[in-house]
Amino acid sequence: MVEQERIQAGRRMRHRLRQVVPGFPLFLSAALVLSLLFGCEKDIKFTLNDEAPRLVVEATIENGQPPLVFLSRSLGFFSQISPDILSQSMVHGADVFVSNGNRTHKLKEYIAALGGGYSLSYYSIDSSDLATAFTGELNKQYDLRVVTEGKEYTATTTIPGLTKRIDSVWWKKAPPQADSNDVIVMVRATDPPGFGDYIRYFTRRNSEPFLPPGNSAFDDLFVDGTTYELPIERGVDRNLKIRDEDRFFKKGDTVTLKLCNIDKATFDFWRTMEFSYQSVGNPFSTPVKVQSNIKGPALGYFGGYACQFRTLVIPK
Repeated sequence: MVEQERIQAGRRMRHRLRQVVPGFPLFLSAALVLSLLFGCEKDIKFTLNDEAPRLVVEATIENGQPPLVFLSRSLGFFSQISPDILSQSMVHGADVFVSNGNRTHKLKEYIAALGGGYSLSYYSIDSSDLATAFTGELNKQYDLRVVTEGKEYTATTTIPGLTKRIDSVWWKKAPPQADSNDVIVMVRATDPPGFGDYIRYFTRRNSEPFLPPGNSAFDDLFVDGTTYELPIERGVDRNLKIRDEDRFFKKGDTVTLKLCNIDKATFDFWRTMEFSYQSVGNPFSTPVKVQSNIKGPALGYFGGYACQFRTLVIPK
């Protein structure tokens, strides 16, 4: 009898709680789960090690173009970034050599003024010593050697052949939700049979510089031996805030597509680098190590590009 009274009292209590708190069973379950979670909460403290700055190499060579090398020092993850700090991170006075297998040329350091009292340094062909100078050629291997602060760094790349062919480029209207002045640029391309054709592409809008989109490097895993059509995203400047509408072109634009065949090492660098870009600030992303082809305690890459161009004028 006592047990039955307890059961009935419990039922009356649940009935009252349902009237006061809609969805009482779910609310109670959630409260229990949260109490368990917070009850198990533990503060975790750790100290990040300070790592010495490392050399950062960004070196490229394209067909018909001289080698171009930028050298800087890495910055800490929590370091402040300003024009002064970036300018001070540039590496000056390095010995930089590029070889095409027949000739080895020592590059010269140049200083380019950026305005506001800031400058950018880079290494390229020494115009006062053209006897050993050269530009990039298709289907050729190149070696890079950098000596600075008593350390040596090396890398090898290849400018492959122009295996991927651009058949045509055209434009079409953007989706209805976009601005009426926005358009999408399309490309039709043909991939030759046989896996291993890696590409990276850039776009130029009017007189702007060539810029890569958010995802610029691709393999031919799903398009091998086929002719296919794809939209071309507009290149973005990562120094600026990127908006959704920035992926479109505008009516009246002159658009130039720069499509480059690259070797696997260059593809691996940009595939992992762009994945790393997208992972920044995402707590659920998978950590990724950017793959470099630089031998020595350095970051960056040395990449060869086999480039072809197509220009499209979009009417207003």
